Amino acid sequence: MAGRAELVYTALEVLIAVACCLGNVLVVWAVWLCGATRRQPTFCFIASLAVADFLVGAVAIPVAILVDGRVSTSFHACVALCSVVVVLTQASVHLLLAIALDRFLRVYIPLRYKKLVTPRRSWCVVVGCWLAACLLGSLPPYTSFTSTSPSSSTSLSSSNSSTFSSPSVCQFVAVMSMSYMVLFNFVSCILLPMLGTAALYAYIFRRISRQLRRRDAVSRHYYRRERSLARSLVLVLALFAVCWLPIHLVNVAVYCGSEPPQGLIYLGILLSHANSAVNPVVYTFKVPKIQKAYAEIWRRYVLGCGRQEHSDSSLENTMNAMPFSYTVKRGKPPNTESSDSRLTD
Repeated sequence: MAGRAELVYTALEVLIAVACCLGNVLVVWAVWLCGATRRQPTFCFIASLAVADFLVGAVAIPVAILVDGRVSTSFHACVALCSVVVVLTQASVHLLLAIALDRFLRVYIPLRYKKLVTPRRSWCVVVGCWLAACLLGSLPPYTSFTSTSPSSSTSLSSSNSSTFSSPSVCQFVAVMSMSYMVLFNFVSCILLPMLGTAALYAYIFRRISRQLRRRDAVSRHYYRRERSLARSLVLVLALFAVCWLPIHLVNVAVYCGSEPPQGLIYLGILLSHANSAVNPVVYTFKVPKIQKAYAEIWRRYVLGCGRQEHSDSSLENTMNAMPFSYTVKRGKPPNTESSDSRLTD
C-alpha cells in the first residue's frame, strides 16, 4: 500500500512540475511581450514570482522526490538539497509582500507613485527579495533552535550527523529540525509576512472604497482599475495560504509529537507545489494585460497570423509609397481623394 501511494505521489509530482514549468514560462513570456515591466512596476514582481514558481517545477519538485528517500548523500549535502524548497518558499512570500507594498503605495500616494516607484527600483527590490530568501532559507537549520547551554555548541548538527552517517539515505524529516521549520520558517518568515500582506490589502480596499464615493470621474476610473488588479493579487495570496498552510500544519503536528499518516504528508506536499501551477491560471482569467499578451502569443506564434499581417501591412505601405504614375499604368483609376489627403497630411 505504501509503495502504491509513493507511486501515485511521484506521478502527480511530475504532472505538477510540467504544469509549473509550462505555465510560468508563458507568464514571463507574456509579461515581456506586452512590455508591462517598463510601464507598471508591479509586473516586475509578478514576473519574478513566476520565475520562483517555475523553479518550483524545475528544481524544487525533483529535489522533493529525491529527498523522499531516493538518494544517498552526506548529511550536509542533504540539508543543502532540502533548503532549496525553503528558499523558494521564502522568495514567494517576500515577493507577495512586495506586491502588496507596491499596491499600497499606488493608492496611498497616487500622484508621487511614478516618481517614487520606478522599474529600476522595483528590480532592486526583486533582487533584495531573492537575496533575503537565500539568506533565510540557507541558514543551516542544524545550528538553530537546538540548545541553550554553551556546552552543547555543536547542537543539532552533531546529533543529527551521528544518526545520519555519510553517505546515507537523504530524507527531509531526518535532517530538518522541526523547531526550525515551525518556529523560524513558518511562524516568523511565512505567517507573519502573510498577516502583514493581508493587513495591507485590507487597508487598500478600505481606501479604494472611500475614494470611489467621490464624484470625480477620472479618480473613480483610476481606483476601479486598482481595485480590479488588487482583487486578482488577493486571490493569488489566498491561494498561496490555502496551498501552503496544510503542510506547515503537518509540521506543527510533528513538532508537537504527533505522527501524521504518510498519505496526509504527501497531500500537503502536493498542495504546496500545486500552488505554483495555479498562479498562471489566475493571471489568465484575472489580469487583462496578461490575457491580451496570451492572445497575442496564440495568434502570432501558434496560428502564425503575425507574419502574415506584417507582410500585408508592408505590402500596403509599399503600394501607398509608389508613384502616382505607376498606379495609372496598372490600369487602376486614380484615387484623387486619397492623394489629396496624403498631400494635405
